[in-house]
Amino acid sequence: MIGRNINYKETNVMLRLYKSLVRPHVEYCTVSWSVHYAKDKQLLERIQRRFVKMIQACKDLKYEDALVNLRLVTLEERRNHADLIFLFKMYNSLTQPPFDNFSNYRNTKAPDDIH
Repeated sequence: MIGRNINYKETNVMLRLYKSLVRPHVEYCTVSWSVHYAKDKQLLERIQRRFVKMIQACKDLKYEDALVNLRLVTLEERRNHADLIFLFKMYNSLTQPPFDNFSNYRNTKAPDDIH
């Protein structure tokens, strides 16, 4: 939709459109449904690859170079970052459910008289 309907494809405008219209849909609830299969990761990453190619300054660049040029990271890196943030929040009881509900670790000592 952005590629068809936007005539003024200045880099800053395109980045704002992507970050406000596309990326929220791709990243919605990634902590809950994070993809595990390489095929699914590639399908999601293809959305960002396609967007990067829409920007005139990045058409002839390799994907990785274009990301550096645009100051973006891969969607997989963003998902990993979101997972780490959520784990930190769980561990510090800043979110529900608390981290203790997920761990089976028990801090108990073994009796000394067992040989």
